[in-house]
Order: sequence, then structure tokens, then C-alpha cells
Amino acid sequence: MLSEYRRGSPGSPDRRENEGVTDAGIFVDATLQAEGDPYRAAALKDRLGSDLRFYGASVGAVRGTIRDVARRHPGLTRDEITALSSELWAVPVFERRLAAVVLLQSNVRLLDNSDLTRIEGFVRGARLRELVDPLAVDVVRPLMERLDAPGRGRANSVLHRWADDGDRWLRRAALLATGQPGPHL
Repeated sequence: MLSEYRRGSPGSPDRRENEGVTDAGIFVDATLQAEGDPYRAAALKDRLGSDLRFYGASVGAVRGTIRDVARRHPGLTRDEITALSSELWAVPVFERRLAAVVLLQSNVRLLDNSDLTRIEGFVRGARLRELVDPLAVDVVRPLMERLDAPGRGRANSVLHRWADDGDRWLRRAALLATGQPGPHL
């Protein structure tokens, strides 16, 4: 388990911190920076036209880094996966955000309909097809497919809200997650 106590008396619940998640986040960031290439970073920034920062790590390096996290920290819980994905997403670096997406893709079996709120925040902040599309197709769609009837009903109401939202990226994610082509794509 990743959770450990950092301050206060041992076993003190009010001092519990998620050090392991932070350790994993530090590992991901350091690895992606080490795998980065300034020329690739500049080319990606130019191609995507984003205000995010870029390390220049390849998609393969991002996927390999997330596999390494799984080996270093086996048995991550849903809460740890979602906390780590949020930690990675919080810094406006493309490869960190892509790592958050890959982490969710790799652990979609642990997610439930309540995680759509976090994913909605990611989609709203992504503003890039390279992040929105895999969130919708490889995270939300398989999540929807494995939910029980009540969970799917709640999730469908969320996706209907997304489809009617003023944010074009959220509308795009709703269409892709449900497999419906539309004029907004």
C-alpha cells in the first residue's frame, strides 16, 4: 500500500499523508524529464499549439513509466490511482497529463461512475485531442461498459449533461465515449 504516516505520532489518522503517491508522482516526473528531448518538445509544442509545457518524452516512454510505477507499487487502490492521476494532472506539462490518462486507462477496472467528476475536470482542462480522445475512448467508454445498471444510469446522466455543455471538449468527450459521431468532432 502506498499510504504512510509522515508527521505526528505513528498511527495518528489526522497525520496520515499519501507519501507513496507523491513518491510515485516524483518518479514519473523525473523519469519523463530524463526521457525528454528538447527538439521533440519544441516540435510537439508547435504541432499541438498548446500553452502546456513539454518535456519531449515519447508516448512509449510515458507508457513504460506508468508500467514501471505499477511494478514499483503493486496493488494500487482506486483512491491511490485517482490521487496519483490528479497529482500528475495538476502540473501543466503535456507528458505528465498524458501519464495521468495512461494511468487511468491501465486501471479503468478500478474506476466507478463517481470518477466521472474528476475526468470531467481533466477534459475541461485538456483542450487537446491528444488528451481528450483517449480519456473518452479508453477510459470513459470502458468504464461505462462495465458499470452495473444503476451506475450506468447515473453515468449516462453525466454524459448527457456533458453533451449539452457549452464546452466543446466536453461535448466531444461525450460523443466519443458513447461512440456517436457528431458534427462537433
